[in-house]
Amino acid sequence: MTSTQAVILVGGKGTRLRPLTSNRPKPIVPLVDRPFMAYMLEWVASHGVTDVIMCCGFLADSMVEEIGDGSRFGLHITWVVEPSPRGTAGALWYAKPHLRDERFLMLNGDVLTDMDLTAQVEAHVRTGAVGTLALVPVEDPSAYGLVRLHPDDAVRGFLEKPTPEQIDTDLISAGAYVLEPSVFDLIPQDRLVSIEREVWPRLVGNGLYGSVHRGRYWMDIGTPTRYLEGTRDILSGRVLTQVARRLEDGPVDPSATVGDGSVVDRTALIDRGATIGPRVTVGSGSYVGPGATVGEEAILENAVVLAGARVGAKARLRDCIVGVGAVLGDGVVLSDAAMVGDGATVADGNVLTHGVRIGPGASIAPSTVWF
Repeated sequence: MTSTQAVILVGGKGTRLRPLTSNRPKPIVPLVDRPFMAYMLEWVASHGVTDVIMCCGFLADSMVEEIGDGSRFGLHITWVVEPSPRGTAGALWYAKPHLRDERFLMLNGDVLTDMDLTAQVEAHVRTGAVGTLALVPVEDPSAYGLVRLHPDDAVRGFLEKPTPEQIDTDLISAGAYVLEPSVFDLIPQDRLVSIEREVWPRLVGNGLYGSVHRGRYWMDIGTPTRYLEGTRDILSGRVLTQVARRLEDGPVDPSATVGDGSVVDRTALIDRGATIGPRVTVGSGSYVGPGATVGEEAILENAVVLAGARVGAKARLRDCIVGVGAVLGDGVVLSDAAMVGDGATVADGNVLTHGVRIGPGASIAPSTVWF
């Protein structure tokens, strides 16, 4: 790759993922066995990026503590804290002093992907573009802004929230851009600026191109349902990540304990020091974090149980998330994107469905919730 610097925007609060983001920023929310941002850093490093500028705001100190200087990813990370929100282009402006006078990558830190950045940079060089947008196809583009291309991949226009009769492409912006330094000439200073709404339209017909990534994985994990889908896709290998290498040795970490008669699906993961009781079923897409315990005869299906959590006997967990250190009593039922926050307690016999969310540290008495 001919671009070795990347700017990653990680300033959002991730409100749709609360309570997972109630006391931590979205980039370090645990996703399978590592913080979410680790996937992006491993991805860019695999394409030859060596320097990353992280533009952040919300709970920045905790991100710096978790991710560090980037050395464990083979990167050098510079942390830039936005003094006030200035939009996507404004955030990029804060990164400018740390960029060399050469092309660079700008990436939205909210996505899980294995797009081919190297091919995108090569396309950018080949066309002589000022900016090249990564584009991905989606099944239902009506909820997105469409990107229309000329036959030579030059961008000819954008269409926000199209009606069915307006849809003439399935391509949307994937939040990964290759940019030349001259893009800064188009960014007003000292105010909130959206690069998508103010800068890209000015480049249409003046050096803005698209790079189409068909057959590659891309997902914004900003909702509980997408978080669970992303977990399942990581564990199944649908998205290419370093977790796949770990699963080559099987779904149970050597330091974990699995009781007699228990069944663990090959697309699940029982992490370090976890304890699975007897006759437990851990189904597809399920993750049990370090030091977590699951009681006898419990059933997990597409369920996430984070580090140190305890799940009681005969609990039924489907399509749900249990936070760090949370406690579920015997016979508890969680389903339909229900979430239990870090350190919360849900006592015996409660039934939480339909996206119910229990905040961090909350306590639910026995058999009081049936929803």
